[in-house]
Amino acid sequence: MSYTEVPGERVPIRMWADPNGVESAAMDQLRNVTRMPWIHGLAVMPDVHYGKGATVGSVIAMRDAVSPAAVGVDIGCGMTAVRTGLRAKRLPDDLRRLRSALEATIPVGFHFHDEPVDPTRVPGLRSSGWDTFWAGFDDLAEAVHPKNERARRQMGTLGGGNHFLEVCLDDDETVWLVLHSGSRNIGKELADHHIGQAQALPHNQDLPDRDLAVFLSDTPEMDAYRRDLFWAQDYARRNRDVMMGLACKVLAEQVRGTTFEQWISCHHNYVAEETYDGVDVLVTRKGAIRAGSGEFGIIPGSMATGTYIVKGLGNPASFNSASHGAGRRMSRNKARKTFTEADLAKQTKGVECRKDRGVVDEIPAAYKNLESVIKAQTDLVQVVAHLRQVVCVKG
Repeated sequence: MSYTEVPGERVPIRMWADPNGVESAAMDQLRNVTRMPWIHGLAVMPDVHYGKGATVGSVIAMRDAVSPAAVGVDIGCGMTAVRTGLRAKRLPDDLRRLRSALEATIPVGFHFHDEPVDPTRVPGLRSSGWDTFWAGFDDLAEAVHPKNERARRQMGTLGGGNHFLEVCLDDDETVWLVLHSGSRNIGKELADHHIGQAQALPHNQDLPDRDLAVFLSDTPEMDAYRRDLFWAQDYARRNRDVMMGLACKVLAEQVRGTTFEQWISCHHNYVAEETYDGVDVLVTRKGAIRAGSGEFGIIPGSMATGTYIVKGLGNPASFNSASHGAGRRMSRNKARKTFTEADLAKQTKGVECRKDRGVVDEIPAAYKNLESVIKAQTDLVQVVAHLRQVVCVKG
């Protein structure tokens, strides 16, 4: 599908979603973005839905400005997937034991490690430069300095909500490990701090939505935000690397001889410096992945609808972007009121996962149809593999 162009004030809204199917509050947010004087372009992904300030599923390109709320409070949130050399028939018959081992190794929900993880003891870890990375904490906003120890102990933890760790199978019955997480509490602390800083600046007082407050290039405030932002994005990537290394270790202990053959990782809440139409812009992807030509990406669904591994087609109309997942079609509160534990058990049949009241808000029916989301962006990505989960860990 190609995009639908909806009129905006300063730029058009390029939509890979049916405008008539997008909630009115989300459309209002998109129109507000087009009113900003720094806007260069706006692309809307098929999983778009209402968010704080800016919709989830929007790609915003601005000249000399960036809005922290257009990044999201979980800075650097994203996905990592590893294809193993293991076939489904070699998985243990007792998948509950495997799930328990993963949960015992990787803290979920509000839990964190008793002591910071020593990266030298995590086999297969992809990140390096740990000493330099942690030294950068001292340069972050002073408001988060008391969070240093917590940030260290949360490194390598999953969190809750829509974050997950899964064991999946592709159509060839090859086993994959897939996880979704971000920068944990330290990313949120930094985001909240800078959103508040931006809202107090004089140039943001007349915006259509104060949550869209921006920092401007060549200002101390922008410099401080970029420093903290890029550190938090690195934290999120390293967090996923640590978790994936630990998950690989668990799987290798459960199934001797397991090898790990392909490692894919992508942010979907982040800022990048890119050039379009000969203009250098700051691109914020909030609930969107980069899909440059040949670049691998990961687009998950819900607890029982699987995940797609994709390759980007490099479409400049979307600022080389694609959706980050299926996207919610109802709020968490509405899902809790609408569905029961019995509904959750039915919709996750065949998946070894939690089926209790605590995760009813993550029931598959609370999300949009993943296949429809993929079909809506055939000009943005090419499908490489479809994965179906057999184990799902949630906080």
